Amino acid sequence: MAKKEHVSETPATQFLRKHGVAFSEHPYAYQEHGGTAVSSSALGVAEHDVVKTLVMQDEAAKPLIVLMHGDCKVSTKNLARAIPCKSVEPCKPDVAQRHSGYLVGGTSPFGIRKAMPVYVEEGILQLEKIYINGGRRGYLVGIDPRVLVDVLGARPVACALAE
Repeated sequence: MAKKEHVSETPATQFLRKHGVAFSEHPYAYQEHGGTAVSSSALGVAEHDVVKTLVMQDEAAKPLIVLMHGDCKVSTKNLARAIPCKSVEPCKPDVAQRHSGYLVGGTSPFGIRKAMPVYVEEGILQLEKIYINGGRRGYLVGIDPRVLVDVLGARPVACALAE
């Protein structure tokens, strides 16, 4: 029997356990700027099932989280229209880290430092299982996508663009 790699707790896994969410752990070798292509390949899952956690801000610099398929980009125009605000743009890495409490590349929507609205690409909710960051670089957790709405109160939006 293969020895399961031990992964220490993160604020994300503590949050999931506290809320009674079942999840599987998936450590992989992190690559700087490798993105979801690297993690999906390492886990042997479709990149579409790996979910990116993006910290963005509106025109008033209010932060928000967008959860997007790994193989898609966010249409900031469609997102702004959906949530309604004038404009949305990605936060600079240091600002994103300050809001979330996580290093960019290891951002999870669970256990974030500052409460922010969470928006999820509606197609993600149709998947059977998703793989999303577990709070550190090189570490994903597998969960039922309904957790995003049930536990985080994520609002479904249609803002995906094929990459």
